[in-house]
Amino acid sequence: MDKKVIKRCEWGNNESMMAYHDNEWGLPVHDDRTLFEFIILEGAQAGLSWSTILKRREGYQKAFKNFNASKIARFKDSDIESLMNNSNIIRNRLKINSAISGAKAFLEIQKEYGSFDKYIWSFVQDKPKVNKFKKMKDIPVFTNEAKELSEDLKKKGFNFVGPTICYAFMQAVGMVNDHEIDCFRWKEVQGIISLKASCFGSKVVAGSNPATST
Repeated sequence: MDKKVIKRCEWGNNESMMAYHDNEWGLPVHDDRTLFEFIILEGAQAGLSWSTILKRREGYQKAFKNFNASKIARFKDSDIESLMNNSNIIRNRLKINSAISGAKAFLEIQKEYGSFDKYIWSFVQDKPKVNKFKKMKDIPVFTNEAKELSEDLKKKGFNFVGPTICYAFMQAVGMVNDHEIDCFRWKEVQGIISLKASCFGSKVVAGSNPATST
């Protein structure tokens, strides 16, 4: 008997990307630490591939104190120099400084809004946007929501948060379901969204997302 062929999004084409695609990408996240991790990693990706960042994810988690914003915000020059010598991350001074300033901005947003989650999800009215694209080529580089998020994050002190990076972030944390319509995860993610929305209202609470348990 022939094995059933599992249909995935086109980009899930190697072992690490496939695991990320099958277990994390597009699943709504509402944990502040995880949201902060993704926005820093997406910024680190600028000019590079996501696969490159994914291979260094564990290195980033160790180097950036498991993305504890309070600790990162207190990094000194000596910490920056140490990071510049850390081969397990992207050794780009601008991106490292951006992570530190981003941590400070993140903490201010938490103070102002109560949580980063509450702030970030307001750009999609607290509910994942569902798309039905057939091919990766049909997916936009960014949307109006991503542009608005980008502009506001910049005003609040974030760097490396252009509209394209912001849309990649929104896709990653499930603010939008951009799995291709024929991908097996499109239905799975929709099922999770529907189930948890019925239990908790419009907001979906992250549960089995591996990123929340790192």
